[in-house]
Amino acid sequence: MTAADTIRAYYEAFNAGDMEAFLALLTDDVVHDINQGERQVGKAAFARFMEHMNRCYREELTDMVVMTSADGRRGAAEFIVNGEYLVTDEGLPEANGQKYVLPAGAFFELRDGKVARISNYYNLPDWIRQVGG
Repeated sequence: MTAADTIRAYYEAFNAGDMEAFLALLTDDVVHDINQGERQVGKAAFARFMEHMNRCYREELTDMVVMTSADGRRGAAEFIVNGEYLVTDEGLPEANGQKYVLPAGAFFELRDGKVARISNYYNLPDWIRQVGG
């Protein structure tokens, strides 16, 4: 599997809501840089983060463009997040099923056919404006 294939499989599993397949694409020591937040390390921390996200948000990613370095060790993806805000997330506006559409991107480090680092980026003030905050 190429680096681009790994990144595409990662997002296909995300869109399908298949957390088992999604987490299987991560190294045990995966580094996760949360947009405008902290750095978390490890697959267990990533799984907890996804449990929280799946409780608060329903999202589908579309218009995916994947790019990778020639050596296959790094990659990036640009996409559109089509979401629904389900449950109020701490420190954010109150949820009541608001829909949002948000351009986003991610940077990857890949190792042995798995994601070793993912850094996500999107415009949080734009998201807050869209959900009425």
